[in-house]
Amino acid sequence: MSERLPMDADARVTSDRGGAAEALLWWGRVPALPGERLGAVGGFSATSPEAAAGVLAQAGAALREHGCTLAVGPMDGNTWRRYRLVTDAGAEPPFFLEPTNPPEWPGWWRAAGFGPLAEYCSAVTDDLEPHDPRLGEVADRVRAEDIRLRPIDPERFEEELGRLFDISLASFQDNYLYTPLPHPEFLAYYARLAPVIRPELVLFAERAGQPVGFMFAVADQAQAQRGEPVTTVIMKTIAVRPEFRSLGLGGLMLAEVHAAARRLGFRRAIHALMHETNRSRRMSQHYARVFRRYTLFARRLDR
Repeated sequence: MSERLPMDADARVTSDRGGAAEALLWWGRVPALPGERLGAVGGFSATSPEAAAGVLAQAGAALREHGCTLAVGPMDGNTWRRYRLVTDAGAEPPFFLEPTNPPEWPGWWRAAGFGPLAEYCSAVTDDLEPHDPRLGEVADRVRAEDIRLRPIDPERFEEELGRLFDISLASFQDNYLYTPLPHPEFLAYYARLAPVIRPELVLFAERAGQPVGFMFAVADQAQAQRGEPVTTVIMKTIAVRPEFRSLGLGGLMLAEVHAAARRLGFRRAIHALMHETNRSRRMSQHYARVFRRYTLFARRLDR
């Protein structure tokens, strides 16, 4: 009987050349990219450039054998799981739920023939006051559409997670490399955060009782783990159904959660892990400065 691989990966490759390295491979259930057949390289670890080169060469060969035209990584199968490498760490310490990696890993991927496929960033602000002059007009438009904002109800947590799931399916379908997550896996992903959720920091937008958007933020537990006062809130996910995006609802929810964080005593906000072209990045520019950058790498396999 074959060994069951972590996270339903299709294969594992290893190398002991000059050290130790391993990676997991996915080619069955992977994100779609027009004109390509992706293979994902995730679960990556390496202790030397030689071992990294060996395991990434094996990964490329195995994915090519299974018909893949583009190897993408690091990515644990899809973008709901761990993916990307920190490529410009800056001076800030790691924050809660952020991927981390040794600083030499990006160079090892580049040496193996991988180049940037997508770029991401995180930004921080020390000022939680609203600064977008359009917010008053946005609030008027939102009220005119009979949309109301409310915090998550912890007494109905599983039901509320179902609402998050429904909005996510509608809102993220056009995101780069998006893969729908099965409902049970989605619930498990967010349920693990239940002990640290502050209801004031998770906001729903509803129209006639139906959710049309949400903003999910959480206190930076990494500060507590370092023995520091928890002064930072992480703006993790913002989602708005496509038919309501023209209202500016996302920017309004971001400002409202900033205000809630300020009332709770937080002094800073991190806008986390934004794709450089996403709407969330454009909203963030009104408030925050970039302090960390990440890269998702790719290598062609069909030539």
